[in-house]
Amino acid sequence: MRITRFSDIGLRVLIYLAQDRASGAPVTAGEIATQFNVPLNHLVKVVAQLARAGWIDATRGRNGGLVLRADAKRLRIGAVLRELEGDAELVDCAGLDCQLQRNCILRGALAAGLRAFYDAMDGYTLADIAQGKVGEQVLVMHRSFARALQH
Repeated sequence: MRITRFSDIGLRVLIYLAQDRASGAPVTAGEIATQFNVPLNHLVKVVAQLARAGWIDATRGRNGGLVLRADAKRLRIGAVLRELEGDAELVDCAGLDCQLQRNCILRGALAAGLRAFYDAMDGYTLADIAQGKVGEQVLVMHRSFARALQH
């Protein structure tokens, strides 16, 4: 299984926002787009989905930005991927004129594999994947971005 770029960006946004910032100031979408070299218009679509899911607050305007709303220790990565990827089958047999369809076990095997993938991802929280060296790197990135704005 391969996750989409949309989900990849969504996970990066959540990781970036999961870092505690003493100022409590929101992070701009522009900052995250710059940090991960992602087109801003694409990032905005991802942010909108994360906000609809209730995981972040996205406020527009001069003092606006993005803030993690979800509890990083409780937000399961499997839930994030289900939301961003959807839970569609890996192969859609309904639209095919396949001679094997009546006796095929591939569809069930792929569905079981997809469930196993999501179950494995549910073993991790946002806090799990955003801590340690990853979290430290995000803080370095954020400070570097803020310094560049001041100059």
